[in-house]
Amino acid sequence: MTASTTLTADELALIAQSPYKADFPLLADNPDLAFLDSAATSQRPRQVLDAQRRFYETMNANPLRGLYRLSVEATQAIADARAHIARTIGAVGEDGEPAADDVVFTRNASESLNLLAHTLPDVVGLGPGDEVCVSIMEHHSNIIPWQQVCRRTGAKLVYLRLDDYRITPEEVARKIGPRTKIVSVTHVSNVLGVENDIRPIAAAAHAVGALCVVDGAQSVPHLKVDVRELGCDFLAFSAHKMGGPMGIGVLWGKHDLLERMPPFLTGGEMIDSVTEEDAVWAPVPQKFEAGTQDAAGAYAFDADLTYLESVGMEEVEGRERLLARYLTDSLAGLDFVTVVGPADGARHVGAVSFDVRGVHPHDVASILDMSGVCIRAGHHCAQPLLTYLGYNSTCRASVAFYNDKADIDRLVEGLEQVWSIFNGRN
Repeated sequence: MTASTTLTADELALIAQSPYKADFPLLADNPDLAFLDSAATSQRPRQVLDAQRRFYETMNANPLRGLYRLSVEATQAIADARAHIARTIGAVGEDGEPAADDVVFTRNASESLNLLAHTLPDVVGLGPGDEVCVSIMEHHSNIIPWQQVCRRTGAKLVYLRLDDYRITPEEVARKIGPRTKIVSVTHVSNVLGVENDIRPIAAAAHAVGALCVVDGAQSVPHLKVDVRELGCDFLAFSAHKMGGPMGIGVLWGKHDLLERMPPFLTGGEMIDSVTEEDAVWAPVPQKFEAGTQDAAGAYAFDADLTYLESVGMEEVEGRERLLARYLTDSLAGLDFVTVVGPADGARHVGAVSFDVRGVHPHDVASILDMSGVCIRAGHHCAQPLLTYLGYNSTCRASVAFYNDKADIDRLVEGLEQVWSIFNGRN
C-alpha cells in the first residue's frame, strides 16, 4: 500500500528499496522482517561482524600489557579506533590531526554520562545553591546521574521545558543563569526524534561559566556531528546504535577538562605507579579506562566507521530523513493513531512515537511482532517526558538507512490489523 505522503514521486523512488539490507546478515537472512527499532539498537553490517571475529582469531591478546606481537597489535587496534572516532566527530587539534587522547572508551553512553556526573562536580565546585540544568526530554541516563549528584551536593536540578516540542531561546535564557554550573542536554530525543540546537545552549552555558554536556546517542548514528560546531565541552555516544558492537561507548571531552577530572573507576591500566600509601594516575585517556579494555569491540567499531564512510553520512542522513517523513505521514494518515511529537516529519531524526487509540502499546507491539514488524513499546527510558506530555507509555518506530518504504508500509498494515482485532472488524 502507499499512504498519503508529502514526499514527491522521485523521493519515494529513493526509498522504495534499500541497497543496504544485503550488508546486514540478520536483515538479509530474514527478508520478511521489518526492523523498526534502531533507536534501541541498530543492526550490524557484515564488516563489523567479520572484524570482531577477525580480532579474536588473529590478534587476541590483552592490550597494553604485553610486548609480544599479538599484544602490540591489540594495543594498536585501540589506538587506531580512538583516532578514527576523533576524526569522525571533528575532534582535531590545531594541526588538523585527530585529538585521539580526548576520546575515552566506556561501555556505553550511559556509563559516559555517569562518569561525568561523578567527576565534574569536583571540577566546577558544585554545592548548595548551584544548579544543574537538563531538559525534560532526556533519557533516564541523562537525568538520574544528575539527580544523584544534586542530592549528594545540595545543588538544584533545573529542567528546560518545551514549546511545540522545542527548547526555545526564551526558555534557555530563563533557566541557564549565574547559578548554573553544568548543562546536560540530548542532541536528539529518543522519544520525539527532534533535534535540539546545541550551539546556542552551549553558548548560554559558557556565558555564565558553566560546562555543556551533550548526549549524542541518538544523533551521532544519524547526523554528521562535529564537536567544534556544537561548541560543547563533552559528547557521549554508543557504538551499538550506529552499527558497532554492544558494550563499547565513547566519551569525548576537551583535554584540559579531562585533565582536571578525577578518575571514575580505579585499577588496571589507569595507574602510572602505586605505592602502599598512594597512586599516580596514568595520563588521559587511560586515566578513565580501568581494567582490560574491549580491544575487539574497538577494532569492530573502527570497521563500522569505515563502513559508514563508504555509505557516506550525507547519504545516511538524507535517506533517513525521507524515511522519517514517510513514516510520520503514514502514521498520521491513520485516524486511530496519534503521532506523539511534531506533525512535520521533517523534524524527526530517526524516531517517531505514536499512540493507538484505546490499545495499550504492549499489545500493539506484540501483535505487530506476529507479522514480523519490530517496534518499541513502553516509556522509552524517558518517564518524565511522557508524564509531561500526558502519557504513561507509547509505541515508537525508528528507522535507519537500511530501512525502506516496504518496512513502513508493513507497519501500517499491521496497525490496521491491530485496530481490527480490538474493534471487532475483519
